[in-house]
Amino acid sequence: MKDNSGKDSNRLLLIDDDPNLILLVKDYLEFQGYEVTTAENGREALEILANQVPDMIICDVMMPEMDGYAFVEKVRQDRRLSWIPVMFLSAKGQSQDRVKGLNTGADVYMVKPFEPEELAAQVESSLSQARRLMEHKAGISLDEAHKIQVPSNVELTPTELKVIQLVAQGLSNREIASKLNVSQRTIESHVSNMLNKTSLHNRTELARWAMESNMA
Repeated sequence: MKDNSGKDSNRLLLIDDDPNLILLVKDYLEFQGYEVTTAENGREALEILANQVPDMIICDVMMPEMDGYAFVEKVRQDRRLSWIPVMFLSAKGQSQDRVKGLNTGADVYMVKPFEPEELAAQVESSLSQARRLMEHKAGISLDEAHKIQVPSNVELTPTELKVIQLVAQGLSNREIASKLNVSQRTIESHVSNMLNKTSLHNRTELARWAMESNMA
């Protein structure tokens, strides 16, 4: 059996009105280590989605009651579900059919008949891409959370701006004083004023703020 240890994305919703295909695909994907819930049409699938959210949806296009197109449009309009990767399965393999499927909101379009190995590879590829996107967004959120927080109304004088840029370059107060041709005490005074304005605690935080704010 496929080793899915350490993976969270392993729940699939399989929708098709062909019981033989359902049985074949469900058995194969479960053998690969996925949890598979099935539905016979889009309407039944929506009822399932009201109570559980899978990591991916595999959906036939032509089905009674609610076809794949109508179903995927419903999914894409629901903020709770719109992020889920969707794979269309269809006997229609013409270029215009693929284009319609992808434009409707599917991420992958597979033509029947297909090899189970290819289906499983497409599933894993879609889940991996979804994981990368979520990790990327989580990383951005984490970076935002760890940014230096300074009141938005803080304004620096032209001299303070020069000083903080040099602080961000790693220069000491003595080196900055020499560079600006002023006393070290003057530089210390500027640094102290900026710490008071920004509510930051030290020169390191001033340097980080300067770099994060594109001042340096």
